[in-house]
Amino acid sequence: MQISTAERARVLTQALPYIKQYAGKTVVIKYGGNAMISEELKSAVMEDIVLLSTVGIHVVLVHGGGPEINAMLKKIGKESKFVGGLRYTDRETMDVVEMVLAGKVNKSLVQQLEQHGGRAIGLCGLDGGMIKAVKHRETDLGYVGDITHVNVTLIRNSLENGTIPVVATIAAGENDGNTYNINADIAAAQIAASLAAEKLVLMTDVRGLLEDRENEDSLISVVRVSEVQSLKKRGVISGGMIPKIDCCVEAVRRGVRRTHIIDGRIPHSILIEMLTDEGIGTMFL
Repeated sequence: MQISTAERARVLTQALPYIKQYAGKTVVIKYGGNAMISEELKSAVMEDIVLLSTVGIHVVLVHGGGPEINAMLKKIGKESKFVGGLRYTDRETMDVVEMVLAGKVNKSLVQQLEQHGGRAIGLCGLDGGMIKAVKHRETDLGYVGDITHVNVTLIRNSLENGTIPVVATIAAGENDGNTYNINADIAAAQIAASLAAEKLVLMTDVRGLLEDRENEDSLISVVRVSEVQSLKKRGVISGGMIPKIDCCVEAVRRGVRRTHIIDGRIPHSILIEMLTDEGIGTMFL
């Protein structure tokens, strides 16, 4: 599709107030799902992040890597096991998670950001004692952890140097010397809160929170934290959306100004959310 010069000027004019608003502020983006599998979408995400960084917005990229972990487990003949939607992580699986997330996926994202003109550094929760955790308390999920402490010193140093930190969500055991697999949504929310970020953006495979799960046109654009409990009782927030929205609520309560669930299947969804009047997805405030 060809865009006229006048249309380009309109888009840039519309984006300028948002660029001014967010310049010097920190935005944490959790990246995963379909946007991580499609090469076209992956390229669009990297372009968005580099553009935001170039105009002076401090971007922290927190990532998962479920499909890549599944592929590696299949390669070594090990079946993926899930309990209540969460990956059961035995010792062998934890070794694969650490290798794939902190190695292959993390460094691939750093390389792609660099190829799009950005400066990036790969980190994981083990670096500098960034994320500490204990064994998940509610259900036995093996080496899946609950975060006890987040130290954002390395992340802040990277941002001050004009570098995009790319964070793999693996944690060091608080007292036991183990490593733990951490849900990327939860890690992103806690990192955002510890940084007092302006925004937390969770990229998903749905449009956002829907009034009717069968109707994508029933998107709820804005939710106040005080409304969440009522929406749960009505069944509007249910299933896999509960933990994502709980992360958004927790981040807002801990000082993140606004949190968003956006559709990572839409090219340049980050820019649409942050730099246009229309926005995209569901915003929590």
